[in-house]
Amino acid sequence: MTYKISFGTDGWRGVIAEDYTFDNVRRATQGFASYLIEKGFGGKWVVVGHDKRFASENFAAAVAEVLAGNGLNVYLTDGATPTPVIAYAVVDKKACGAVNITASHNPPTDNGFKVRDPNGGAIDPEGLTRIEALIPDSPSEAKRVSIQDAKRDGKVVVFDASEAYIKNLHKLVDIQRIKDAGFVVMMDAMWGNGAGWFTRLLAGGKTKVIEIHNERNPSFPEMKRPEPIRPNIDVGLKATVANKADVLLITDGDADRCGLGDENGEFINQLRAYALLALYLLEIRGERGDIVKTLSTTTMLNKLGKIYNVPVHETGVGFKYVAPKMIETNAMIGGEESGGYAFRNNVPERDGILAGLYFLDFMVQTGKKPTELLKMLFDKVGEHFYDRVDTPFSGDRKTREQKILDANPKTIGGLKVTELVTVDGFQFKLEDGGWLLIRFSGTEPIMRVYCETTHGDKVKAILDDGLKVAGIK
Repeated sequence: MTYKISFGTDGWRGVIAEDYTFDNVRRATQGFASYLIEKGFGGKWVVVGHDKRFASENFAAAVAEVLAGNGLNVYLTDGATPTPVIAYAVVDKKACGAVNITASHNPPTDNGFKVRDPNGGAIDPEGLTRIEALIPDSPSEAKRVSIQDAKRDGKVVVFDASEAYIKNLHKLVDIQRIKDAGFVVMMDAMWGNGAGWFTRLLAGGKTKVIEIHNERNPSFPEMKRPEPIRPNIDVGLKATVANKADVLLITDGDADRCGLGDENGEFINQLRAYALLALYLLEIRGERGDIVKTLSTTTMLNKLGKIYNVPVHETGVGFKYVAPKMIETNAMIGGEESGGYAFRNNVPERDGILAGLYFLDFMVQTGKKPTELLKMLFDKVGEHFYDRVDTPFSGDRKTREQKILDANPKTIGGLKVTELVTVDGFQFKLEDGGWLLIRFSGTEPIMRVYCETTHGDKVKAILDDGLKVAGIK
């Protein structure tokens, strides 16, 4: 039976050598090539990049071979390249899209296949469905030419994507001001594509960058996976204290996500990080524009929207929903619970590097430490608490979904349920303005149970009740 390639929350991911094979990568690429040609992009250029996972550069070369075999031209990155840099290259090179070989934050056993549109952003759900339909059953149906012949004939051009991206960064943020600040910045690259970037950008000034986990190691030692949440970042948090650093910046495996730690080595969770970045743009830079958020991220953004009189749009989980909405509304910022944030005047793609620079600039312009910036935020919107439980699940997904609906809880964690939203999973709105969300991952066989509340002492109770509703406890 032919393995079915499906695009989840952010692309197709699979276990290397089990379902993520060269044959299946070629099949996926043929589907994307056929889609591009169907859209009228025959003969155009496509950017292809990759991360530092096992054999990623070889899978990227296989992608280039199939695209070239279909009459498309390829800009192939000259090494492991951050996802936001690949996305920016699409716009800079006026390409019709991109393929990025990365499994982002997944375990070391996995690799992935992301596709992007001419804006450098995620392709919408309808487009992904069409790509899936165009994937052939047999790898023999994938047209290809050898990488050597494609390079010789100019069909594949190897290039450095960094210069154009860095030039745009300097338009968006005063990097010299950060260089002159004299910060000690701890940076955890999580063995991924973010390695060396902050050191390169901030070199030559008073600010000092100390990097850890900045070599290539596809087994990701000292963490379960390159995802910028605890316990994966615990080593970085300890190093922040040991080095008396002012802040910890963390990028995930492909550097499209940004995690933060304060000067005391405490994690600033993703919801608080998103609200801080929105506050920075609104309050410090005086920007105005729409905010796009997934339903799994913070209601602090809704409160900021009311304070600063800017619209806030809520979407399903994943940048395949966020990116199109950002383009539609010319949004100031867009983001999701996983730590991915995108910004206007860049590309509608998560950018862990720009997010880190913006946070450093927030510190420079206010003269405040991360803990003080959090206080500044909470003074405006109140303190919010968040946590998440990821758990494998067994049995039929639809049966489990029906059980969640049948549970119909009136209270969760002692708080009254005011509404059930089923846009993406099952979100129970709570009387304090918080929420509990139960949803199935679009990239892994796990169920996620998340919550946000203004009651710090109720987080555990809310999650416990959520697990019961999900049939886990």
